[in-house]
Amino acid sequence: MTAAETAYQQLVEPYRIELHAHCYRMLGSVHDAEDALQEALTNAWRALPRFEGRSSLRSWLYRITTNACLKLIERRPQRLLPIDYGPAAEPGDAPAEPLVESVWLEPYPDAQLAYELRESVELAFVAALQHLPPLQRAVLILRDVLGFSGGEVAATLETTPEAVYSALQRAHRTIDQRLPQQSQQAALASLGDERLRALVDRYLRAWHDGDVEAVVALLTEDATLTMPPRPSWFSGRDAVARFLREFPFDGRTRWRLEPAAFNGQVAFLHFANDAPHGINVLTLRGDRIADITAFLDAQ
Repeated sequence: MTAAETAYQQLVEPYRIELHAHCYRMLGSVHDAEDALQEALTNAWRALPRFEGRSSLRSWLYRITTNACLKLIERRPQRLLPIDYGPAAEPGDAPAEPLVESVWLEPYPDAQLAYELRESVELAFVAALQHLPPLQRAVLILRDVLGFSGGEVAATLETTPEAVYSALQRAHRTIDQRLPQQSQQAALASLGDERLRALVDRYLRAWHDGDVEAVVALLTEDATLTMPPRPSWFSGRDAVARFLREFPFDGRTRWRLEPAAFNGQVAFLHFANDAPHGINVLTLRGDRIADITAFLDAQ
């Protein structure tokens, strides 16, 4: 690596984590985010001699990165959770086979992400973003999450402040219909450390013991269980209980869970008979679990 390349790496390194998270919000996929960020940083390196400092380095990097994401969106399928893919499975149905194509939202490791940005990678928010047209998605993230001015967003997207405002209003209408009343950061704060530890301990013990009733006791009445890349999902505590009883807790598998940090939510690495099985991300409502999103085969 040349001295110039080393200097460039040192220049952009402080922004790498937040730019990667930006790509994830735009694309809903960690792997796509890595591709977009790599392309953006390569483009920024090539364009560096033309950087005149009329905007901050951060704004300039976000402009290049956003445009790399918009180009990638044109070539990749929309990312979804199974709830947005089709209706719930009937109680007692076996899980459908995994889909071959990459259409699923992916979990995001948030261990290095600044605390104040964790709400912006929560599953519900990122899933809702994927329903926005690309321009509206970019506008909402740049304005509401990152706090850029209307003029800065207009310059990034090569449009007008009026068009930015219009796109933001339309984006808000769509997002507001899809987001829960309370973010997971607010839910965790209201629960408190002691009650959260108790909930996590009960969940870990229930899986260790293969105790269906203990898991079900932690669920809301309308809880859901999704398992990407399988399109099947189950809705309601009774349907979830039947699935758990007939499949993961049928006595043939020994489960081990390890607490992890994904999407700013309560999450666990899952191991089946000591082999990696996936990542579970929980969505809480009060002191109950409203959604279990089991990303199978993801570690």
